Amino acid sequence: MREKNMIEKLKELEASFTALLEETDTEAKLADLKARFLGKKGELSGILKSLGQASPEERKTLGQAANELKGRLSASIEEARAGIERKVIDAKLAADWTDITLLGSRRTKSVRESGLHPVSIVQRELEDIFLSMGFDILDGPHIEDDFHNFTALNIPDTHPARDMQDTFWFKDMKHLLRTHTSTIQIRGMEEKKHPPFKFVAPGKVFRCEATDASHEAVFHQMEGMLIGKDITVANLIYFEKTLLSEIFKRDVEIRLRPGFFPFVEPGFELDIQCLICGGKGCKVCKNTGWVELLPCGMTHPNVLRHGGIDPEEYNGFAFGLGLDRLVMMRYGINDIRLLHSGSIDFSRQFAAC
Repeated sequence: MREKNMIEKLKELEASFTALLEETDTEAKLADLKARFLGKKGELSGILKSLGQASPEERKTLGQAANELKGRLSASIEEARAGIERKVIDAKLAADWTDITLLGSRRTKSVRESGLHPVSIVQRELEDIFLSMGFDILDGPHIEDDFHNFTALNIPDTHPARDMQDTFWFKDMKHLLRTHTSTIQIRGMEEKKHPPFKFVAPGKVFRCEATDASHEAVFHQMEGMLIGKDITVANLIYFEKTLLSEIFKRDVEIRLRPGFFPFVEPGFELDIQCLICGGKGCKVCKNTGWVELLPCGMTHPNVLRHGGIDPEEYNGFAFGLGLDRLVMMRYGINDIRLLHSGSIDFSRQFAAC
């Protein structure tokens, strides 16, 4: 009879708990409910304490039933807590919800427009142009070794570019911040191995030099290389004209003059008529009316050898495009230092309208 009465008490306790749980809608109320039924002085604990008067057989049966009930009540409380938390979160989302896909009013002064940096804009456009011409886009490390930055590019030990005033060397004097993206010519040939192939490599470069309106210690280049059979200077000139017409969306006046670079032979300097002053002369073009834009030439046989390519069978051309100067010509920017100033007001001018 005692066992039957205890089982009935447990059932009544569970029914009372269930009814009260349905009315519980806050975590505070849920905590009170848990303390009332499962706390040390709670109703279930009171029932368990009374088991001391039961026989061993009854204690076994009633103890098992009580523990099972305790497990069910605990599980119900945790489930209710999760439900309450979801309701709180849903209510906050409903009250504070903002559709981030909608554009704000660009005329509102409080709206901060975002956009790409002008160098990134032009670089992406160039990458699209080169991809359309079948070029691959490669990348390389900022920290280079002597071999890839100088030796493999046919730059001798006595070349002034190796001096401390031109190069940011590390203490071991074996590694440096790359001075040009030409390093990726070698890495590209090592990777590609079997011509024909063509690729470009955009990136940041570093040189220890004085800064002015057209020079910076940190700037951007885009190096390119095309290797195949029977490539001529005529192919190089045609490529450059096509490239520049795509970049500027119009014909621009250029000039090609001889230039020396250890990694090409013959080498050329491609200049573009200054688009800031229209060729009249300004501080960007140093009052010459021309801006050096695209050093280029036929790849030197020694460079091909260092890249694992047989110069008796293959040849090609390489070029280095000054991205920052191209950006200046594109947008009429009269000082390269603005590109690296970190000025939000300057960069915001190029946000999409």
